[in-house]
Amino acid sequence: MTDIPFGVTDWATVPLTTHPGVTGKATWRTCTFGTLRVRMVEYSPGYEADHWCEKGHILYVLAGELVTELADGRSFTLTPGTSYQVADHAEPHRSRTATGAQLFIVD
Repeated sequence: MTDIPFGVTDWATVPLTTHPGVTGKATWRTCTFGTLRVRMVEYSPGYEADHWCEKGHILYVLAGELVTELADGRSFTLTPGTSYQVADHAEPHRSRTATGAQLFIVD
């Protein structure tokens, strides 16, 4: 990370954007710092992603339960306090949640 001055983010003031899934929706609060995109994301109960993602992320679960499936068939259940990391174009993945989830994501 370079050329990012010290700053404080009040996430409650960052505008929301809505992204529909196959079912449910994701709401994002997004900030960009240099080449990094940092997001607070909330998945509604019943959310299922509408695509296989190939973007690299570091994802941390703040609340709820998230199931992330990899294209090779593996599946991981994440709960508050757990995270995953994956590089760009390394392993296509998609997520779903029955109960809803709140996430902090850096990519």
